Amino acid sequence: MSDSPPQPGASTADWSPRLALLVAATFFMEFLDGTVLTTAIPSIAVDFSVPSADVNITMTAYLTTVAMGIPLSGWLAERVGARRVFCLAIAVFTVASLLCALSQDLTTLTLSRVLQGAGGAMMVPVGTLVVLRGTAKKDLLRATAYLVWPGLLAPVLAPLVGGALTEFLSWHWIFLINLPLGLAAFVAALRLVPRTPGDRTRRLDWAGLALTTLGVGSVVVGLELAGGRDAGLLSALGISAGVVFLSTAAWWMRRARTPLFDLGVFTARTFRATATGGFIYRLTISAVPFLLPLMFQNGFGWDPLRAGVLVAAVFVGNIGIKPATTPLIRRFGFKPVLVFASLASAVTFALCALLDAGTPEPLIFALLVASGAFRSIGFSAYASVQYADVVPAQLPSANAVSATLVQLATAAGIAVGALLIRVFETPGPLLGDAGAGADPAAAYRAAFLAIAVIMLLSTLDSLALPRHAGAEVSRPGQVPAAAPPRRPRA
Repeated sequence: MSDSPPQPGASTADWSPRLALLVAATFFMEFLDGTVLTTAIPSIAVDFSVPSADVNITMTAYLTTVAMGIPLSGWLAERVGARRVFCLAIAVFTVASLLCALSQDLTTLTLSRVLQGAGGAMMVPVGTLVVLRGTAKKDLLRATAYLVWPGLLAPVLAPLVGGALTEFLSWHWIFLINLPLGLAAFVAALRLVPRTPGDRTRRLDWAGLALTTLGVGSVVVGLELAGGRDAGLLSALGISAGVVFLSTAAWWMRRARTPLFDLGVFTARTFRATATGGFIYRLTISAVPFLLPLMFQNGFGWDPLRAGVLVAAVFVGNIGIKPATTPLIRRFGFKPVLVFASLASAVTFALCALLDAGTPEPLIFALLVASGAFRSIGFSAYASVQYADVVPAQLPSANAVSATLVQLATAAGIAVGALLIRVFETPGPLLGDAGAGADPAAAYRAAFLAIAVIMLLSTLDSLALPRHAGAEVSRPGQVPAAAPPRRPRA
């Protein structure tokens, strides 16, 4: 797998839809495996003769490994070449999936999930980097349209896929299905991914890597613990330690001669939106697939199949609007689209708070289709605008930082959703002295109102964007492009 000498960071005039689709397919495998085990936990617990709560460690181990491995994967891609790392990632993920299926106890399954997470950590940022480097700014919207669908669909489809495979086959097939997919992806990667040279002289910022990895890992574990009922102090300690590690990492990398990441990417307002309004947006839309099934089953008393069918309406909205997302952004620009998507999403969340067991199902379905459509529009816009003003030399750093933030936002969304349910289930002034006892769905309705308010923070951030933010991508040739971000002095 030798690499030939095109200049790294250079963008070619043409982009490859087949390559973008390949990368998107590998992302789908990685994102799906992050949550697909949820519905299989009881079956795994029975097979291993352990409590169901103990099986959660397999999901936490996977998600934590993915988040902690992303910072190193960016350096690896620069050091030995993105093609080598991407192909290795697919191979590791596929072999680890087989080991997961063959596991005979919880310890072996957890260790196999860690290995699977290591493969996933390399697939996420390196695959995106491969596509971005071969895409000119004028084609960025079309390229990212392929890359965003896994993040939109996987959380919605995971309960259905996991439930169907577990019900009709066994939980082992959740992992076995990755084998033919992984093999096909590996062969396709050898054919489609261009050879790029690695920089053998590129040194690793060990201090930056250690601080960043510890910080990301601490935050993810803290957020995972926040979803439990008796881990308030541990969760707070984990998140606090993570913030300290990440703050120290940022301080170090602004002074290091060869930093792990070039934090100069944050001087671009369009990229900075990824860590502000974009983070809030992803957090809230990640909470919805978590809250909806719980409200339908625990609040309305529906069976899992009925709940799953209605949650699939979000998937219908995601897919249905996808052909229109790029034309919408080209017609109106990033700022109006982001403001509209976040505001409209907040409205749908507030309307979800008005639902009850007697609401006609067609009305619920229509509301969730609309919510999925607005979700897709905003997700696509953020995925594109974040790279609009990033220069080619900063792509690896921007890509790794963005991938890390996406992982943190997803974990935060589930944690915030679980935390809101616990808060509103507790008897007290928020829902009255009876708490959720009088109405099993009351806590879920209050949670939806809360995330609607949180989403409005994303709207405010989008309103603060420059009028022609990302114009080089949304309207190439029509509006003068913004000046590239300045690199900070060491």
